[in-house]
Amino acid sequence: MDMTTCLKSLLLAIQQYRDGRTAQNAAQLQKQVEEVSSLKCDQLLSSGQVLPSECVSGLVELVGNPNTSLTLTSSIISLLAQLACDDDSRETLHSSYNLTSTLASVIHCHRATPREPLVLQCLQVLQKLTYNTRIFQSTNYIHELITFLVTNIQSHNDDIIMPCLGLMANLCRDNHSVQSHIKSLENVKPFYRTLINFLAHNSLTVVVFTLSILASLTLNEKVGEKLFDAKNIHQTFQLVFNIIVNGDGTLTRKYSVDLLVDLLKNPKIADYLTKYQHFSACVSQVLGLLQSKDPDSAAKVLELLLAMCSVSGLRLLLCEVVFKPAAPKLRAAGRRQATGLDGGRKTEPGLALVQWLSSPVEGAESCSLKSLQLLNELLEEALGGDSVSDGVLSFVEMLLPVLLGLLKGLDPAQGDAHLRKHCHRITHVTGLLLVLCAEDSTRSVVSRQVSAQLCLSQVQSLLSCCHSNSPLTCLPAGSENDLSQVFAEALLKTLELMSKLRQQVKDMETSFYRMLQDQRIVTPLSLALTSHHRERVQTGLALLFEATPLPDFPSLILGESIAANNAYRQRESELSVKRVAVQEVPPPSVLDSSSGSSRSIHSLAEKIQNGLELQEHVKDSHVSDIINVYEHKLSAFASKENRLQDLLEAKALALSQADRLIAQYRFQRAQAEAEACQLGALLKEAERRREDLQGELSTQVLEVERSKADMEELLQHNARLQKDSEEHQALKGAYNALLNRFNESERLLKELQTAHISLTKQSESLRKNHEALQLQHEKLASLLEEREDDIRSLQSDLQKKNRDIAGLQGELRAEEEKAKEKDQEKRELEETVDVLRKELNKTEQARKDASIKASSLELQKSQLEVKLKQKEDELNKHSAMISMIHSLSSGKMKSDVNLSL
Repeated sequence: MDMTTCLKSLLLAIQQYRDGRTAQNAAQLQKQVEEVSSLKCDQLLSSGQVLPSECVSGLVELVGNPNTSLTLTSSIISLLAQLACDDDSRETLHSSYNLTSTLASVIHCHRATPREPLVLQCLQVLQKLTYNTRIFQSTNYIHELITFLVTNIQSHNDDIIMPCLGLMANLCRDNHSVQSHIKSLENVKPFYRTLINFLAHNSLTVVVFTLSILASLTLNEKVGEKLFDAKNIHQTFQLVFNIIVNGDGTLTRKYSVDLLVDLLKNPKIADYLTKYQHFSACVSQVLGLLQSKDPDSAAKVLELLLAMCSVSGLRLLLCEVVFKPAAPKLRAAGRRQATGLDGGRKTEPGLALVQWLSSPVEGAESCSLKSLQLLNELLEEALGGDSVSDGVLSFVEMLLPVLLGLLKGLDPAQGDAHLRKHCHRITHVTGLLLVLCAEDSTRSVVSRQVSAQLCLSQVQSLLSCCHSNSPLTCLPAGSENDLSQVFAEALLKTLELMSKLRQQVKDMETSFYRMLQDQRIVTPLSLALTSHHRERVQTGLALLFEATPLPDFPSLILGESIAANNAYRQRESELSVKRVAVQEVPPPSVLDSSSGSSRSIHSLAEKIQNGLELQEHVKDSHVSDIINVYEHKLSAFASKENRLQDLLEAKALALSQADRLIAQYRFQRAQAEAEACQLGALLKEAERRREDLQGELSTQVLEVERSKADMEELLQHNARLQKDSEEHQALKGAYNALLNRFNESERLLKELQTAHISLTKQSESLRKNHEALQLQHEKLASLLEEREDDIRSLQSDLQKKNRDIAGLQGELRAEEEKAKEKDQEKRELEETVDVLRKELNKTEQARKDASIKASSLELQKSQLEVKLKQKEDELNKHSAMISMIHSLSSGKMKSDVNLSL
């Protein structure tokens, strides 16, 4: 059977079960639920039809009824979980059908038996529904659900702990009301202790859930400061990165990414991550996950990278990881792009981004848009420096053909949903091309590959789609999701790109001015000028400034269009009471579908009354059943209309209060933005001062190290000088002794005539003194040779220093020549020259010191030579005196012999 027949049978079974809760009706309903579950019902809730809406409403009502059997409730919950296959379906089930509070009521009814399979099933479906969904504290049974989760998390039931932790992590994330309620509980301290004990659990999923809950509840408190302080945060980073890269399943990786994104919102933890030494390696491994073909994992990885880009210190590191390693292989990979990337071979991070960038519009559109946003952030950072590296230019050359290919394929026949997605992609692509056009080198690369015909055909296609769109099928003009707004934004981005490239691309200027004079440009331009987005208004004003001097620009039509938009906004503000009520309960999408379906039902009823429908389907055996179904729908819509009217009257007073709160919020937000700007300026100034002080501290440390080395050299030199002083004192003492002996010798010479025996003894003592002097002479000669060796070594060191000086001067000249050839490296070369000059000055100072030492040693040598000559003269005198004494003594002996004879 087809889906429509199954849904009709399901709705009939639901009505029969409501009327009589017999076993036969329950079995029939069970069978119909299983039949619908076996069919493919992915986009059932997003179709906006009345029949699926009625079926889901009836099923949710049966789930919330405690009299429904457990088996039937479990089957219905399985079918509802199957319907919640994407974000839109989950949001519809949560907000339109109130499934969250219904499942919470089921858990509350069975709170006494938490091990029951139905409770586990409800917890798993609730975890799926509440992921990335804000749950208000006023939701029915939310307090009971939180109490149930806190109680069972502290239990010892391992089967229920994991889904309870996952659901608690969803409820606590970015939800201050739920966080405040949990902190106000009486048993919150034992709950914290239990969570801290879970950090040592064997399951990585439990650890991630626990860290997420603790980060939401305690990050800005003392407990969180202790858990995520400087000592533990690096281990937390390593754990989270390991789970992201090697995690067991997509669910664990999703929650790990969310945890790291939440931690990055804290400035202190973001600063810790910038100083994390393994950050580049971890990011490289995370980027490796983009090589998989799983769009969910890739979307979470891209979400994490975008969150990192919001931290200024991490954006530069991401650029280094993404662009620099891929630089040598980009051209070859770009050639392979035409034949497709090899899925079995590891690709570079930049190529993996391009691979997801070129994914089809249907299916992985979120990955494509996030890839474009990430490349926008990274290229804006890479192109914002003083110079653009060759790796970035090669990446841009490879990226441009892919981006230009994404601009094609706009087909109005594929439906509004496809057009909306494709226009979003065009907006992001042209935004990225505008970033590339902000720098001269990349603008020249873009201008070589972008043609005027491509931009012109793109603008004409967008204009035709914008004007072929029926206003009856569009949302209000002020709505963010209005198709005309989407077309207008894509169109204005394309015109802004044409304005940037009009001087570089042939025929671009002519095409640009021709499009500005097209009357169809009035609608998107008026939407931009009356928008509340600052960027759109500025773009519209820039294009208006270019178009005003043109002769055929429809300025009068533009004025009328702006006036019409303003009148519509005024009318919208007058009817804001009804709009607010409709936005709150239920959401606009349901009301739009309900109103459209009610109109179709009324028209169908008229046809049935006129007999047209009965004549066309006279052979249909189920006409009476269909009439019963639509009669039930008519009564349901009438009751809904009455309820909505009551809500409109009840919410009139709430509107004025909301307006006052909005005004207060805007005032507080303006104050907060001003304070944030001041704090940002103070933070930048503090960062700049910290960097300056860090540089000064490094120079001081280098100077201290150099001073220590100079001190050691001075101490060694002082020791050598002390040794020389001691030797000098010894020589001085020896000289004084010799002088005394010389005086004694003169006295003995005067007494030679009177005492021959004393002269003989004196001669012997003089002989001994002569031998001692010879020994001292030899010592002085050896010392002189050592001093000469020292002088030679110092001369060789001096020559080596001169050669080093000559080499450094040659290097200096080479560096100066390189500085003339490379202007971009001028500052670095000047710093190198300064360093070389400092070393040259130090070498000159060392050479001067060495020359001073050499001159002092030469002076000492000359003094020692003078002393040596004096000693030699003294020795000669002593030897002459000794010879004279010998001659005198020998002459006297001869005379005595003659006298005796």
